[in-house]
Amino acid sequence: MKILVALGGNALGDNPSEQLELVKHAAHSVADLVEQGHHVVVVHGNGPQVGMIQSAFETAHQVKLTIPEMPLPECGAMSQGYIGYHLQNAIFNALKERHIKKDVATIVTQTVVDPKDPAFKNPTKPIGRFHTKEESEKLVKETGLPMVEDSGRGYRFVVPSPLPVDIIEKNVIKHLLEKDTVVVASGGGGIPVVLGDTLKGVAAVIDKDFSSAKLAELILADVFIILTAVKRVSVNFRKPNELEFSKLSVKEAKHYIETSEFGKGSMEPKIVAAVQFVESNKNGQAIIASLEEAALAVKGKAGTIIYQS
Repeated sequence: MKILVALGGNALGDNPSEQLELVKHAAHSVADLVEQGHHVVVVHGNGPQVGMIQSAFETAHQVKLTIPEMPLPECGAMSQGYIGYHLQNAIFNALKERHIKKDVATIVTQTVVDPKDPAFKNPTKPIGRFHTKEESEKLVKETGLPMVEDSGRGYRFVVPSPLPVDIIEKNVIKHLLEKDTVVVASGGGGIPVVLGDTLKGVAAVIDKDFSSAKLAELILADVFIILTAVKRVSVNFRKPNELEFSKLSVKEAKHYIETSEFGKGSMEPKIVAAVQFVESNKNGQAIIASLEEAALAVKGKAGTIIYQS
């Protein structure tokens, strides 16, 4: 089958050395799927990484003005490159251990967004390093960009998070899959671009789960699997009346979304993305499962299957 795997934040670390170790676990899960004979595309997040890159250039610019600050689209591209390198390196090694000879490639991916998306008028996605209240007030005056207090840890810039409309490199990704290449693509949701007479990068961050669902739709994936820190989707999470699901219909999922049963910044986007994929591909299957149980989940022996009512 053609499988798109979306890796959750637990698959990556907060710095390059930590990430280099953590991606080995993700690589073995991907290798499990390849060993079963599937064609695999991997999508990853990049929240901490893109913030780290932006902060590094911001700090360097403050120390030495000749060092430029780096625009957000370029920071996203850099993160795709170095996270992709770690993943393709680890996946190659995991396959080699199993005597499986396959190419692994990272595609720096551009994701088309609508310039009229309401998200551009309501930036909500925190990025970059944390600042004190005094620093934030000064930065807002200097840059004119909005900042918000984030989780009691300080103030951060916020940028728009528009919905993905198309993936520029979708045909390249399809071609590589046909050649039996394991593909890493749409890292961090892809670099947001608007399409007019030319392609132009914009300062925004696309939700990785929504971008994954869009790419899964465009490449006609058979399975869209989101790997995360929990074994199954549940409601009343970590409460005495917690209820886990091995299967969840689109109708049930929409009901729980409407009643805010899933975490807004954690499980809900994953459920919404899974529903979007299933509704766009009547023959497709969406699964949410733990990183360690990817191969079992594809066989229907683990995780939560979201299916069309």
